[in-house]
Amino acid sequence: MRFSKLFGKTSRQTPAEAESISHQLLLRAGMIAQTASGIYSYLPLGWRVLKKIEQIIREEINKTGGQELMLPVLQPFQLWQQSGRYISFGESLFTLKDRKKHDLVLGPTHEEVITELVHRYVQSYRDLPLLLYQIQTKFRDEPRPRGGLLRVREFIMKDLYSFDIAEAGLDENYKKMTQAYKDIYARLDLPVLMVEADSGAIGGKESHEFMVITDSGEDEIIYCSSCGYTANTEKAQFAKTGINDGDMLPLEEISTPGTKTIEEVASFIGVPANQTLKAVFYSADGEFIFVVIRGDLEVNETKLRNALKCSELRLATESEVNEAGIVAGFASPAGVKDIRVIADDSLTQSSNFIVGANKEGYHFRNANYPRDFQVDLITDIALAYAGYNCPKCGNKLSSAHGIEVGHIFKLGTFLSEKLGAISLNSEGILQPIIMGCYGIGLGRLLAAIIEQSHDDKGIIWPLSAAPYQAHLCSLCMDNSAIASASEDVYQKLEEEGIEILYDDRNESPGVKFNDADLLGIPLRLTLSPRTLKKQSIEIKWRAEKEFQLLPLDNISSTVKALLRERANLLK
Repeated sequence: MRFSKLFGKTSRQTPAEAESISHQLLLRAGMIAQTASGIYSYLPLGWRVLKKIEQIIREEINKTGGQELMLPVLQPFQLWQQSGRYISFGESLFTLKDRKKHDLVLGPTHEEVITELVHRYVQSYRDLPLLLYQIQTKFRDEPRPRGGLLRVREFIMKDLYSFDIAEAGLDENYKKMTQAYKDIYARLDLPVLMVEADSGAIGGKESHEFMVITDSGEDEIIYCSSCGYTANTEKAQFAKTGINDGDMLPLEEISTPGTKTIEEVASFIGVPANQTLKAVFYSADGEFIFVVIRGDLEVNETKLRNALKCSELRLATESEVNEAGIVAGFASPAGVKDIRVIADDSLTQSSNFIVGANKEGYHFRNANYPRDFQVDLITDIALAYAGYNCPKCGNKLSSAHGIEVGHIFKLGTFLSEKLGAISLNSEGILQPIIMGCYGIGLGRLLAAIIEQSHDDKGIIWPLSAAPYQAHLCSLCMDNSAIASASEDVYQKLEEEGIEILYDDRNESPGVKFNDADLLGIPLRLTLSPRTLKKQSIEIKWRAEKEFQLLPLDNISSTVKALLRERANLLK
């Protein structure tokens, strides 16, 4: 490809709307262009990168026995009603009507469609297991698209679905996909962490994310460097040590005028915050919820949402709190009636808490569960932080930021049961088919590569994903000898099958070198009057500072050998 013919323009200026490094560099390199909020066009350079990522994914998934198919973007809303997941996806679901007033969905994912297909074609355990996948465009009405390709409303995704007759089969396919994902990231020279994750709107009983650690990541990861425990903050647990495990003391009411916050109450009474219980109020699908948690801990709203099995969760408004008869700042579950109370399990590990007395200016001392109050559900709803104790080994937890580049789920049977995907087992008994779901967002993966691999000059592509393998920079193109020699080198490289971007523009060396660094193509070849005089060409790897001169004679074979050697090093 000749640079002079390339569609798209590079830019020296960083776009004001671009926050993440990948967003800035992709726009400046002319690889993507924004069409609307969260909607992007891939220009030729960016599309070449995406297609290379796609091919790597396809090759590794095919090795596992995956069968590629293509499912429709348009899906009947009736399928989503049947599964019930239109509720959990909520407003992120794009819906529309056709001319006959049929309700349709722009697919954010394809579990419903693939499960209905399996229901149609699978009758017996002899038809299983199955690994079916596609690489398809998805749509989600994100409330706050951000970070360029990191959070968008239209995106390309590889989604694979496994179907098994037994749990052991699901476990085996889960392991198989885990390894396939690791192989994909290794080929892209992208270090990842596999972390325990929340299943979110997809559902299921177990899931893991693959995270790229980077300061610009929007997700927080909690990990233990001692035992290897790793989870995102939505899922992360920690060891909650007991406080004041002595005998339960008599409940007494004490005056605490003007003390509404945990800090004020603890300071006034002279106890640590972890000796108090605080109340937090939520609306869950319209129901008022009273949440109780130890005073030094914070509520993990993802855990709470999962515990409540609700689709919409938000903090209750002041008017909703007042309507429920709650005395804000002095509330506790002691004496509360006709309100669902959810408690963190931290309240079971200690005794003699300070809690609100449900009247202005008063608290209770020595409140104990279940002697002094009742709750409807006790579960882990606490947010984990760095510095807390690891739930597995007890050592201190650490945290880091990351970008999710893959997510795998053990779905189980909840979708197959609802959509009628059942099969005869080996004993002739009908049972729901056991499902798994495995996704990789290609655009997000592309952006994560840049977030992980760049410098102050631009992108540094791994050889496997680069839009071109080599970048020929010819200086002084108004010199006929340079122009002729450059054309000859370009033709020979192309004949050798090398993917080459030839900068044939009559621009200054500074412009050409800046663009080469910005685009990040792995190997730069520079032909100038100085090198031509020596019948040589300068080569430099984008990720390295050193350069060397190589003879022009047989340059195509030399470059091919260099690229092959570099590719082998990265395996």
